[in-house]
Amino acid sequence: MRDRINAALKVAQNDGDKRRCATLRLVQTAVKDREAAARENGKDGVKENEVIDILQKMIRQREISAEEFESGGQLDLVEQERAEQDIIREFLPVQVSGDEMRSICEETVKDIDAQGLRDIGRCMSELKTRYPGKMDFVQASCVVKDMLRTEGNDKPEAASPESGGD
Repeated sequence: MRDRINAALKVAQNDGDKRRCATLRLVQTAVKDREAAARENGKDGVKENEVIDILQKMIRQREISAEEFESGGQLDLVEQERAEQDIIREFLPVQVSGDEMRSICEETVKDIDAQGLRDIGRCMSELKTRYPGKMDFVQASCVVKDMLRTEGNDKPEAASPESGGD
């Protein structure tokens, strides 16, 4: 992936695309910073899945900035943030769509026999193992949480005081 980013930067430089150059340099810097931190902690740089995490974080940061600029009426900056998001997304694996994410989450909940909200961590760990970088795990977490919350409500409960029948 680093090679793809470097090659894209060279093309952008040759094309004179300043926005793309600046964004790709930001990506390179973020990856290099993470590598330096990893080496300081005795690791051998960063792996592909960590680069994906960096890119996803950069996209989320730009989404937040775009929302703030939009609420402030700075539409030119909104457009800039969205353009940077698009450039960064080019280097991520194809993302799972909303409907597909829901079915994957349902399948995972069944596979690990998750019973309630206490199993969210196990579900998310399994999803991250099966689909690294291929979905928005914050969104997936919300989907799993809703499923497990609903599943917990489907279980028969003892009669509540409000339902007592006179």
